[in-house]
Amino acid sequence: MVYPARVYHRVAMTNIPPLSLLQTRVLGVLVEKECTVPDTYPLSLNALTAGCNQKNNRNPVIEARDAEVLAVVDTLRARSLVIESSGARVTRYSHNVGRVLRIPEQSVALVAVLLLRGPQTASELRTGTERMHKFADVSSVEAFLDELAGRSADVGGPLVVRLPRAPGEREARWAHLLSGPVEIRSADAGAAPAAFDLSLSEVAALRAQQALLAAEVADLRAKLERVVAELGIRL
Repeated sequence: MVYPARVYHRVAMTNIPPLSLLQTRVLGVLVEKECTVPDTYPLSLNALTAGCNQKNNRNPVIEARDAEVLAVVDTLRARSLVIESSGARVTRYSHNVGRVLRIPEQSVALVAVLLLRGPQTASELRTGTERMHKFADVSSVEAFLDELAGRSADVGGPLVVRLPRAPGEREARWAHLLSGPVEIRSADAGAAPAAFDLSLSEVAALRAQQALLAAEVADLRAKLERVVAELGIRL
């Protein structure tokens, strides 16, 4: 979401270490698929990667590879947010979000939609969570959001924040805090719209991806050099 801005303030996040974009995507997918495809849950790595790269109901749309998703899963397992189980033929993965964050299933569904789709209004969240939990009305959604936003430090701190209503919008949007503080730009009628800066966690994710690509290029180069040496080819 883009807001015109000149004045900034930062909203404190939960005391859980910030998660990267791909980490939040993996968690969101696991929560979603537990409810929407229970027959194939826990998910295999291939299914999890496909869910992360899904085009619909995802913002932003990404293109992650199995190796990247697996690396992220390992970091989430270390935080007990993901559980690994051995199936008949493949390793499968499930989430442990509710227990780690100490929130009920209704709140898990709301957080999952925010992880998958970015900032949403309460009405959009009610629609987006329909297959995970059916909220009676928008006020029920707002009650759980207020609870998530008002969590005290002794239970992990706030998990969501209510963003200022943008000019021309009828409802305010909500954002999750699992990727670090949300930088809110206060509306200024005389200012031109400006895009959000990348969060620190997103920058870290991009750097990690760059490092992974560099490692793969180095590996391919080494293999090519071995093949060239074996064939006696001069490049």
